Parts: sequence; structure tokens; C-alpha cells
Amino acid sequence: MASNKFKRMLNRELSHLSEMSRSGNQVSEYISSTFLDKQNEVEIPSPTLKDKPMSQISGVRKLSHSSSLSSTSMPRFGVNTDHEDELAKELEELNKWSFNIFQVAEFSNNRPLSCIMYTIFQERELLKTFRIPADTFVTYVMTLEDHYHGNVAYHNSLHAADVTQSTHVLLSTPALDAVFTDLEILAALFAAAIHDVDHPGVSNQFLINTNSELALMYNDESVLENHHLAVGFKLLHQDNCDIFQNLTKRQRQSLRKLVIDIVLATDMSKHMTLLADLKTMVETKKVTSSGVLLLDHYNERIQVLRNMVHCADLSNPTKTLPLYRQWTERIMEEFFRQGDKERERGMEISAMCDKHTASVEKSQVGFIDYIVHPLWETWADLVHPDAQELLDTLEENREWYLTTMPQSPSPPPDRHLQHDRFQFEITLEDLEHNNHNHEIEEEVEEGCQKEPLKFD
Repeated sequence: MASNKFKRMLNRELSHLSEMSRSGNQVSEYISSTFLDKQNEVEIPSPTLKDKPMSQISGVRKLSHSSSLSSTSMPRFGVNTDHEDELAKELEELNKWSFNIFQVAEFSNNRPLSCIMYTIFQERELLKTFRIPADTFVTYVMTLEDHYHGNVAYHNSLHAADVTQSTHVLLSTPALDAVFTDLEILAALFAAAIHDVDHPGVSNQFLINTNSELALMYNDESVLENHHLAVGFKLLHQDNCDIFQNLTKRQRQSLRKLVIDIVLATDMSKHMTLLADLKTMVETKKVTSSGVLLLDHYNERIQVLRNMVHCADLSNPTKTLPLYRQWTERIMEEFFRQGDKERERGMEISAMCDKHTASVEKSQVGFIDYIVHPLWETWADLVHPDAQELLDTLEENREWYLTTMPQSPSPPPDRHLQHDRFQFEITLEDLEHNNHNHEIEEEVEEGCQKEPLKFD
């Protein structure tokens, strides 16, 4: 990239300049901080600094879990439950794509996120690697879980646990063996866990259209994603919640940069750009003799991590049909609740949010054809042949929804879904010259939500 080459040259020049004199150093700092994108390279303030009240970030509540926890009395899976044996049996499948997160929720006293995070971090020895006290870790994840809304049908802690477990499995794919550093793995799992915290169960567009406080705070740009990050990081300041207390300053900076980058990429409006970048990476991918991807630079690794969590976020249709159907019921319930709110306010009801007119089956076929399959097919190309089984399941699930679609006496207007599926192609030229993403969104809008069935 010419821009990256220029940045490297400029950085070299600024280094020389800063070494020459004190005034040279000041000029160097000014140019560097003003004209080079440093992407928030700032240390997370120490949790002991109480300079701003918690209330400045809406949704953050003062909770306490630490009093009941100690390293000696830590439950086996981080949560108190009367069903430890049943939970243990479910968690034996932790590394499998067919993992049943609904059963884990049932056996973990409805603490799926806390349980999953604790178990994954233990298995990957991340608590030991980053010297995270077990009681601090459990205090944080329970506090985090409490900031997901139990009365939201889809974007709750169950979804966060599902995306975290799916990210854990994708991180273990053979093609990515030893590609990522421990810090990058920590960041990806933490990002997955916080990526929807304090989600109100409505879309970004709804928040913008209703002039909500959040939309005002974040200037209508990735409103929810910015809020999830703010809450996720702010909770580290609660009592005994700073799980990153033993990281070095540089590690904290790097982790924060990674997490922000990954969570902002879960904004579904960024989907087409992510997909285009992933396709470019597939076309230029380099692998070792053993088939492991070569990702030499930070930009390449963060690109894969962004897409990995995005894939995990859009993984429901690649799971076994009973799991997929439960997720579909939940997302539709959430959409319909938003539609009811829009109806009550006299607003135009968002696509797929009107319970009187929405076709669930049709929406899922369109969702798979235009959004999920192109993404997962490209991911499968990147990690070939590791994800072939997922693609097969996706095809089977699509066929199931297609066959259950209510049949009309004459050919339906979206007949092309049955004949031209998976013919979707996107190139960088399309994005740059034809504004192709808007065309696709317009096509999808008829069968899916404007932010296409947003499993963010």
C-alpha cells in the first residue's frame, strides 16, 4: 500500500528529527499526533482514578459480586449451580461447533457468559499467562453479564456467550495454528464477550430516528458498537473488576486498540467492506508448507480477527438446525418488539419488524443468500478445508427454510433466490465505482431488515 509506505518513510524521518534536538522532538510529536492515524494509542486510565462519575456512560450500574468470591472457594466453572455434573458434560463439547449454549444457560443458573468465559480462559491458560486473579476475572464477567438485558430476546448474554464460544472455536482452526499472539487471542475473546453489552434490543437506525441519547452521544455513527465498547471498558473500573491490572502499559494499549477495532467491525453496516477486504486477502493469501496462513503484519492479523468475530456474530445459520431455529425465533421476536414500538410512535415500521407482514422463512433464505453464504464461503476459502462442514450445514439449513416457505400459487417475485443463489460476487472495483454495497442492501431490504437481519 502506497499510503503505508509513505507512513513508514515519514515515521523514519520523524524519528531522526526527534533525536536531533528538543524542539525537533516537539515538532515530531506534533506531526505524528496530528497527521498520522495513531488509532487511540492511549492507556486505559487506572481504575483507582475516580475523576468522572460512572453515570457519564449510560447503562453502567454499580454492582458487587466480589464479596462472595475468593480463590479458595471458586466454583469449578466460575458459577454457582446445582447442576455441576450436567454442566460439566455439556462443557466437554466446548471446542465443537455444534456446542449447545442453550443447555449451558440452563445448567449454569442462567450465567452462560460467565461460565463460558471462565472455562475458555482456563482452557487456554489466559489467566496464568496474563496473571489475572480468578476472583477478579469472575467478578468482571458476572458484572459484564449483568449489564446484558435479560428482557431482550436476542442481543442478551446468551448471544454474547455463543459468539465468544464460536470465536474460541474459530481461533483453533488448523489453518490459524500459532498465527496469533496470546494478547491477540485475549483481545478477540474479550471483544466477543463485550460486543453487545447493554444492547437495548433495537437497531442503530431506530436509535437515530428517535433522537436517542446514545445517537446524540455518538453522532449517529456505529451508535451501539461505540456504546458496547464504552460500557465494556468502563466496567473494568468497578471494584475488583480490572482483569488487565497486570498487563504492561504497552500491552494495555495494544489490547485496547485491538478490541476497539474488532467491536466496531461488528457494525453490520461495515459488512460489505469487511467482505471485500476478506476476498482480497483470500486472493493474495500465503501459506506455509503445512497449510498454516502466513500473516506477517498487524494489519493482516487484525483483518482476520475482525472477520472472525464478524463470522461468529453471523454464525447462527451455520449451526445445527435446532439451534439455528431457536436463534431465528429470538431475533424475530426482537424485531417484532421494535416494530411494535415504531407502530406506537406512529413511525414507519422497519423492514422485517412488522409482525403482521414479515415472512420469517423468506427472510432467512435471503439472509443466507446475500449475507451469510458469501461471508462464510470466503472465510472457508481462507482457511480451506477447515470450514467445509459449516458450509454443508448452511446449505442444508437454507434448503429447510426454502421448503418450509409458504407456497404461493404463482411464481413468487423473488424466484431468483431459488435459481441464482450463491452467485453473489463482489470486487473492490464494485465497491469503489458502482457503490455496489447500496445495490445489495436495497435487494436484501425486501426480504431482510435494512441492517440485514442484524446478528450483531
